[in-house]
Amino acid sequence: MRSILIGLFCLMSIAGQSQTKFAINGYVRDSASGESIIGATIAVSGLTKTITTNQYGYYSITLDSGAHLLMASHVSYFAKQLSLSLQASQQLDFLLTSKSAAMNEVVVYSRQKDANVKNAQMGKIDLSISQIKSVPAFMGEVDILKTIQLLPGVRNAGEGNAGFYVRGGGPDQNLILLDDAIVYNTGHLFGFFSIFNSDAIKNVSLIKGGMPAQYGGRISSVLDISMKDGNSQVFTGEGGIGAISSRLSLQGPILKNKSSFIISGRRTYIDALLKPFVSKKSNAYGSGYFFYDLNTKANFQLSEKDRLFLSGYFGRDVFAYKNAQRSFRADIPWGNSTATLRWNHIFNRRLFANTTLVYNDYNFTFGAAQNNFELALASGIKDGGAKIDFDYYPAARHKVRFGGQSTLHKFIPNVVSGRQDSVVFNPSNEDVKYALENGLYIQDDWDITSKLKVNVGLRWSSFSQKGPYTRYIRDQNENKLDSIYYSSFQTIKNYSGFEPRFTIRYTLDESTSLKAAITRNLQFTHLVSNSGTTLPTDLWVPSTFMVKPQTCWQYSAGIFKNFNNNQFETSLEVYYKDMRNQIEYKEGYTPALKDPEVDFVFGRGWSYGSELFINKVRGRLTGWIGYTLSWTWRKFDQLNGGEKFPAKYDRRHDLSIVGNYELSPKWKLGSVFVYGTGNATSLPVRFYFVEGVLTQEYSKINQYRLAPYHRLDISATYTPRPFNKKRFQSSWVFGIYNVYSRLNPYFVYFDQDGSIINGDLKIEARQVSLFPILPSVTWNFKF
Repeated sequence: MRSILIGLFCLMSIAGQSQTKFAINGYVRDSASGESIIGATIAVSGLTKTITTNQYGYYSITLDSGAHLLMASHVSYFAKQLSLSLQASQQLDFLLTSKSAAMNEVVVYSRQKDANVKNAQMGKIDLSISQIKSVPAFMGEVDILKTIQLLPGVRNAGEGNAGFYVRGGGPDQNLILLDDAIVYNTGHLFGFFSIFNSDAIKNVSLIKGGMPAQYGGRISSVLDISMKDGNSQVFTGEGGIGAISSRLSLQGPILKNKSSFIISGRRTYIDALLKPFVSKKSNAYGSGYFFYDLNTKANFQLSEKDRLFLSGYFGRDVFAYKNAQRSFRADIPWGNSTATLRWNHIFNRRLFANTTLVYNDYNFTFGAAQNNFELALASGIKDGGAKIDFDYYPAARHKVRFGGQSTLHKFIPNVVSGRQDSVVFNPSNEDVKYALENGLYIQDDWDITSKLKVNVGLRWSSFSQKGPYTRYIRDQNENKLDSIYYSSFQTIKNYSGFEPRFTIRYTLDESTSLKAAITRNLQFTHLVSNSGTTLPTDLWVPSTFMVKPQTCWQYSAGIFKNFNNNQFETSLEVYYKDMRNQIEYKEGYTPALKDPEVDFVFGRGWSYGSELFINKVRGRLTGWIGYTLSWTWRKFDQLNGGEKFPAKYDRRHDLSIVGNYELSPKWKLGSVFVYGTGNATSLPVRFYFVEGVLTQEYSKINQYRLAPYHRLDISATYTPRPFNKKRFQSSWVFGIYNVYSRLNPYFVYFDQDGSIINGDLKIEARQVSLFPILPSVTWNFKF
């Protein structure tokens, strides 16, 4: 790694010696709000040289001296040209005007129009918030994660659930970032809604394959979400009132053109709506559930070369249950907190740096009391970290990125306490676990020729379990025989390794390219789950002396083709993933308040498949068709007799059809149809009695399939003529979820009728379904 960095800086010095070339750098921003524009293209007339802006809207390009015509463009904005006579390096900013205020054409994505063909990146899909908001929403709640589930290679975690699986990977194998802070639990209402408020979000990027070297710690995918910076020109607001929640966002300048802020809040009112209908004499009076979240961000331009960003998220689910008759009460709050401090600095026209400090906290607590007895349980994970990323532009055909990061983890297992009258008790709980995770990386996005482009990167990652910690030596029955104590920051176990990343693109013609990618990823943190969905009771655990890190090699290739002047984007990708050190619970596991790693078994997994994507991005009718054909397998020596079995998120066929049609300036229609092979499941194959007790014998793991899943959703958005010369705008969104009321299986159980004594015992399988047809209405407004 050191030799690579030395070579990089030698390259920097050589590039700086040129006397006939000069660097042009600057920002591309929205002219109305001052928001940076991610993925805008800077092109030079007469040359094939182009560059795209980074996630802060920054670009740099090196050109020969002389006259040049530069054009900044983005699919959602009018292009802008500037001519200059280049005699010295200089800063050149572009302010682009949005098309949305002047055009009826629907624009649905947030990058240059031919990015899918020109970029070397594979398996990456960018979604704009306008596109996400145009998709029919469950209960009227616009949801980023439910839109992600409609993309090929991504499947949902269950009926109505916001969790998702990517290319055969588990829910913990997705790296989900909100302004660079890791989000460990993404669900409200036990996973039926995501924590992301779309009014506060600027950009969403999903990377399924060919993961760039700056990302680490997960083996399946990256979901990178950026919050809005805030309008630096004028004070604005927007919000909405829906069937189960309301939201409000305010943004504006602190100092015009220098600093701005945004604050966005959302809260459900299920508890408030139900309270008048619950009698005060009811045993359950005082029970209820609600969730809320708050997004905040501020940015400050300290100088021409320095900008500071401060952002945060705070969200909670609060569930309370009371039974007056039994003098019982339970309180179950859980949620996330994140905070990010970022400093952008321009060292010179070719070198841009971003330094970030991050804190994130996820916790789950359960408290119960009855009469004089109280019980409390807590679990969670806390992180504090720092990282620095450099964007270096040595030449027009190169963009080099390098940097490093370090994160201190604190894993909190199930910690139990309680009291009976004045007697306080703390049973033997396993110790809290600490770990230090580090990473260094370098990558080069290099246009070798006009047809051949590569993105080559290398990442080095390490993970150390640290003290204080007491490690117990156990016998075969898990009884403690001896112990070893490790003091603070003493290394207990260390893992490290290199993660090469390589993607290549070869252009066949202006609208067609071939791509391939090979990546290796390491994952050091793992989600302990005994269900098919991510629940707040699931535990995050580190790699330890007993738990090795997960590893994955992914190979992918595809053909990308655009039609009709980039109006239609199509791609066909194939992939294969080889995953090692996969974790499952051993057979016969029952939850207990002990270190869960003693109940783990380890094996391998593999998945393979193909993905077809057809995306219409312009015109009155927009939308996409995504189809995935895939297989996902697991094999553990200690499970299923050592035979392979389909993973619980294996799905052979997965189809999504999304359509949006602009009927008139006032009416827009939307629809979604999804179809998927039924979930794999284990079911009883025979029943028998042992000493009068009905006993069941289960099949092999996931030997059976539930019925296929399919559903149609529709929506209609009505936008009346704005009041007060467009200072106040509003719209009504009418939606129907599950139009033909398909009773999709959530799970299957077996019910008994009659008795063996009378000889009329019948055992029947019964299906549980959650959501029939559900209408909704939402009123949205802007001012």
